[in-house]
Amino acid sequence: MSEILLEVKELDKVFPVYSPILKRVIGGVVAANKVSFKLNAGETMGIVGESGCGKTTLGRVITNIYKPSGGKIFFDGKEITKLTGAQLKEQRKNVQMIFQDPYSSLNPKMRVNEMVAEPLWVNGFMKKKEAFNKVPELLEMVGLRETDAEKFPHQFSGGQRQRVGIARAIAMNPRLIVADEAVSALDVSIQAQILNLMMELKKKMGLSYIFISHNLAVVRYVSNNVGVMYLGSIVEMAPKKRLFENTLHPYTKALLSAAPVADRQYKMNRIIMHGDVPNPANPPSGCVFHERCSECAGPCRTSIPVTTEIEEGHTVACHIYGQKKAAAT
Repeated sequence: MSEILLEVKELDKVFPVYSPILKRVIGGVVAANKVSFKLNAGETMGIVGESGCGKTTLGRVITNIYKPSGGKIFFDGKEITKLTGAQLKEQRKNVQMIFQDPYSSLNPKMRVNEMVAEPLWVNGFMKKKEAFNKVPELLEMVGLRETDAEKFPHQFSGGQRQRVGIARAIAMNPRLIVADEAVSALDVSIQAQILNLMMELKKKMGLSYIFISHNLAVVRYVSNNVGVMYLGSIVEMAPKKRLFENTLHPYTKALLSAAPVADRQYKMNRIIMHGDVPNPANPPSGCVFHERCSECAGPCRTSIPVTTEIEEGHTVACHIYGQKKAAAT
């Protein structure tokens, strides 16, 4: 049986909205709503969804960049949502993040050796001199040369910059890396190189990943399990093969129908979603997807669907399947 490395339970994140005149909270933007999942050690969890659905916020809460508004996160069996001070500093060695933009995520005034070495000595992982001596080894692991250590970020291409970001993320030998759209800003050929590098590091270092992306092909390539997010909620989650071959939620079906297919002879039955993603500061009643759903019925507009397990590991938050399971029992 696989060891559970990360467990997220009923996780909420609401950003307060302040009145510019009264200087008090008048509402909130719901970025994560009752999100729950488990990640086994050595596996990759893919998180997909449209822009603004809460994927990045979820990743930043897991890495303790943001504090959750509710719920709990367990890492290796220990709750990490309330850690502070030295305990939080120690936990951050275990969970690192690769950011989406390889240009803005690197300090333009620092050389590569400074950026890669800094986490090691600042967090007390090793002394400053030892940290700088470790840099050539880390650069080699990500496909860069030792001479690159003295360069500034502007001297690299986008793909090389992302390699620097990966070197910085693996510097403290973490157990989990949250990759937030790690290849979306890169050319397609470079994307493949970076993905293969991440898979090699996964095997070599025993890493686990949470891979956040809007690219379904990329998620299908790297993931063991996939969670589909819409307006802060996980609407469907399943092992990769099951999700792509037995899609259940109407939103997931619409996403898959929009994905490009290389075969020119293949005719995809495109599902058109009308309207825009609702305002997260004022989400709709009932099912958050009902305003754009082609299968919307009465209960969808008034009641929130319960997450139902259709088969082992495959869950869906949709009234259609909740009613079917209730009828079957």
